[in-house]
Amino acid sequence: MMNCCGLLTFEKEPVPLKSVEVELEVRDHVATVVSTLNYENKEDKPLEAVFVFPLPGDAAVCHFSAQIGQTQIVAEVKEKQKAREEYDDALSSGQQAFLLEESDGSPDIFSLSVGSLPPAESASIRLEYVTELAVQADDGLRFCLPAVLNPRYQPQGSEGAGVQVTSVPVSLVPYSLSFSARVSSPRPISKVESNCSLDPLQYLNTDQTQATVKLAAGHKFDRDVELLIYYKDAHQPTAVVEAGQASAELGSLMGDPVVMVSLYPEFTQSVMSSMASCGEFVFLVDRSGMASPSSPSSLKDTLLLLLKSLPMGCYFNIYSFGSRYEHIFSKSVEYSQKTMEEALKKVKEMEADLGGTEILEPLKHIYSQPCIQNQPRQLFVFTDGEVGNTKEVIDLVKKNSGSHRCFSFGIGEGASSALINGMAKEGGGHAQFITGTDRMQPKVMQSLRFALQPAVVDISVTWDLPKEVSVTVLSPPITTLFQGQRSLIYAQLTGQVGASAEAAEGCVTLKYSLAGHPSENQLHFSLRPAVDAGLTVHRLGARTLIRSLEMDERENRGQQDGGVKEKVVQLSVQSGVSSSFTAFIAVNKDNGEAIQGPLVQRNIPTARESYTLYVVSSSTIIRFCLYSILDFPAAVPEQPPRDPLLQLVSLQEASGCWLLDPALAAAVGKTDEEMEKSKPEKVGLWATILALIWLHGFKMDAKDEWELLAVKAASWLQAHKGKAQSEGVFILSLPLDVIDLFHCH
Repeated sequence: MMNCCGLLTFEKEPVPLKSVEVELEVRDHVATVVSTLNYENKEDKPLEAVFVFPLPGDAAVCHFSAQIGQTQIVAEVKEKQKAREEYDDALSSGQQAFLLEESDGSPDIFSLSVGSLPPAESASIRLEYVTELAVQADDGLRFCLPAVLNPRYQPQGSEGAGVQVTSVPVSLVPYSLSFSARVSSPRPISKVESNCSLDPLQYLNTDQTQATVKLAAGHKFDRDVELLIYYKDAHQPTAVVEAGQASAELGSLMGDPVVMVSLYPEFTQSVMSSMASCGEFVFLVDRSGMASPSSPSSLKDTLLLLLKSLPMGCYFNIYSFGSRYEHIFSKSVEYSQKTMEEALKKVKEMEADLGGTEILEPLKHIYSQPCIQNQPRQLFVFTDGEVGNTKEVIDLVKKNSGSHRCFSFGIGEGASSALINGMAKEGGGHAQFITGTDRMQPKVMQSLRFALQPAVVDISVTWDLPKEVSVTVLSPPITTLFQGQRSLIYAQLTGQVGASAEAAEGCVTLKYSLAGHPSENQLHFSLRPAVDAGLTVHRLGARTLIRSLEMDERENRGQQDGGVKEKVVQLSVQSGVSSSFTAFIAVNKDNGEAIQGPLVQRNIPTARESYTLYVVSSSTIIRFCLYSILDFPAAVPEQPPRDPLLQLVSLQEASGCWLLDPALAAAVGKTDEEMEKSKPEKVGLWATILALIWLHGFKMDAKDEWELLAVKAASWLQAHKGKAQSEGVFILSLPLDVIDLFHCH
């Protein structure tokens, strides 16, 4: 049965969403998003509706207002329970009211209660939030406008019911999305890409530091809208000082200037070339019934690449989970040809047969296993991120952060950014998102390179400021650094900031040690606040501090007197930024007579009778997909011919070498006769050299995917250098007929 989502009429027809308007303003690494939803109640009774929608997990909601007819109501931030009581009181007295609050289980899910929408009346809802832009593997900055809220699985025995959603086919989506973006940066903007059709990029000045872009006309908001923004000299460190709010008290967070520092540590090539040859690699794979059907083979291929790229001497294990969990080995085992083959056999047999998405129990089991001496634990988590206990999962990862690093991957539309980013942040790892037509393999292999990177230790940040200026750091301490990856620091500046000479400047120094080599990065910056910068940096700084305090409160619940919660509420109200303990409440106290007639509450039936759902997108009602299992189809369709690269990779031995056999000939597209004709008299190492030549000659565009296993192959050849010389085989002086085999002189 087809179930619609959003505000329903008395006949259970959706209240028309007349238009959706989204304006995006990007300033360097951060973005401000303004979404406007326009609805109309064509029924003859007043309505109450609840909308559930996704936002980026690190977003700071900072404005919410509603316009009913000619009356505009601006919401205030209040303590959550007080806001709920005020909302209920308003409805009971016939007043219009709106309540916007964050989900108790996940910070990237919000619900909007719309009370007493009068008959034949229009409603315009305006939501504003600010967010950081994540750095991608290719140095692009990713902005995602969530359109899909996938079902969030609630583990058995936990409080609350899981959210169930259904889908609205594209053909039934009765509206288009109006989306425009303005981008500005100290550095030139090289390009802007999207998973959706865009109008051409329009530069606003000659140095190309400002530009606008729009979605092409006719776009249906049936999937997440993703923008990738590329700057020239992307790794250049920057600092932005933002003036305080004139109406706020000096000495307070909103009254003082706030600085946002973006650092990109660059490690020396000699250090980066010393990849770790040890470690315990644990792969946790989602086999629930709620994942994208488009990526089953992609995840299996990715696990193949990962297993082939692991260094000899390490340990590994693979867990998979749904309503229950399984593991290939009872405990992590040493990496060898035998254990690798056994694991790959199990991977091929994986299906979508483990039910819901209960990630907490397998994580507890993994963390309960004793660590292996001199083998640092690296955890790779692949999931669609559809869980209802996000905060509980993140807290568990943080509790065990001293014993491992966590690398997380969100797969498919609607993956919870709060879960994926939160696990990586608290686990000292790196987060990646794979959506639409993205190739999973290069992103995963980048994370494996990060995992093999020597651990950065002794990290410290120091400030050198004029004597009349003091600094209060709002961000938690930096605990991990990766090559070329950004670290953001927010800090409050108190005192005579920018009031003296224009030349007044500050300096921030990042010190760390990598592979026994102490290093430091310095950034000098002007203390003069940027012109017309708004309050974006203040709000993001407040959000960062609020999230840290919320986690402290959860960790110490029952051991404190409530002081942390009170501090969060005070900071949330002062900054106008949402938190788990506050909500936005708007009541129209000027609408004269009370709205007459029974208030009709609209519920949306779902496939399970025990659940009730009210759903809309962050910027509109949108398509919701009940996915089959995260990465493995229940029924395996006929497979197309395998990618030659993956075919070649599958033939590599755990040691790094290849064997000369018909399968290798088929992988490189040659017949047995051609291979036989071109091989030298002594063939001990020839197959491995042949595979490397083919990779370099034909698959340079996918080098990110095979680079680590090629390094392993080269190490194997180096270890057999004596044998190679005795056979007269040299990589740089191969027989010409071998090179002619691939026509790559």
